[in-house]
Amino acid sequence: MSAESAPGSLEIGSRTEAATVIVAVRGEIDMASAPQLEAGLNDVLRTSPATLVVDMSEVGFLGSAGLSVLLGASRSYPDTELRIVATDAARRPMELTGLDNMLAVFDSLKDALAVGKPTAG
Repeated sequence: MSAESAPGSLEIGSRTEAATVIVAVRGEIDMASAPQLEAGLNDVLRTSPATLVVDMSEVGFLGSAGLSVLLGASRSYPDTELRIVATDAARRPMELTGLDNMLAVFDSLKDALAVGKPTAG
């Protein structure tokens, strides 16, 4: 991870909240940066978390290489529940390719973390 964010660069960080690992991604995901995303996700997934939330709320561009990484992570680690937080810039390519029907996509980190928690009422 870099402290500075150059145009087109990708920053990836992770933290754990209960049994959920949250990977925050910031920047643009294209052919050049997709291998970095793949390596970051694989590092986390090798630890076999029950749930992995990929927070892409600060992703400005998601290209086909990034879509492929997300699909590959989902298929390669079926025992981990993969949830994606996506803003319009990331959600639109997922919708166009139908990937949003194959992955659990949420509007906010709060929504993604709330899945499976009891609700008051």
